[in-house]
Amino acid sequence: MSDFIGQRVLVIGGSRGIGAAIVSAFARAGAAVQFTYAGAHAAAQALVAATGAVASQCDAADREALVAAIAKAGPLDVLVYNAGLFLSGDPLSLEPAAVDRLIDVNVRGPYHASVEAARTMPEGGRIIHIGSVNGDRIPFPGLAAYALSKSALQGMARGLARDFGARGITVNVIQPGPTDTDMNPASGPDVELMHSVMAIKRHGSAEDVAALALYLAGPHARGITGAMHTIDGGFGA
Repeated sequence: MSDFIGQRVLVIGGSRGIGAAIVSAFARAGAAVQFTYAGAHAAAQALVAATGAVASQCDAADREALVAAIAKAGPLDVLVYNAGLFLSGDPLSLEPAAVDRLIDVNVRGPYHASVEAARTMPEGGRIIHIGSVNGDRIPFPGLAAYALSKSALQGMARGLARDFGARGITVNVIQPGPTDTDMNPASGPDVELMHSVMAIKRHGSAEDVAALALYLAGPHARGITGAMHTIDGGFGA
């Protein structure tokens, strides 16, 4: 595959899991790939060695640092915002500061990143956000704050799709279900509970999500925008 030769791709939150799979997929497709990471320095350097991508450390909750990183990396043909925090628990006992940080990374970050990337993005650019099926469905208690952040991406993508559509820039959200990563391993303690509400009773892979990101960034997806693309094994069916 060589659809992305000569294209500049930036993955926000790309050192591990789904983000690392996306970095690897675009690198194999010929793109010049850059990615940010928050604290996983060893994982980031290993990914650089494996893919030839360029890594930079950036806290996605820091708006000024995030905007600066995107401006430095641009102009971009593709922006993938994968950075995200997961938080669960009784909303009456969750730390408000933890909820605020989740919103900073999961909601404010993708909005500001999208706007900054669009400033210099060429005609036909691609903006992709990694959301969650929990933006559509919450089958278990304790996920209100997380679901708030992921459903917010839906409205944002629809709005930005309208805002940037005249330039042919598409804005889409990928919504994975249970995916085998460090955050949600297929051998984790809650696997049976998650699989009980799935049609296909297994975790997906980060490579599955990366393949969908590659499609949405490619030439055949130029008419797909403002849409949610769920890849969840029927978790939300």
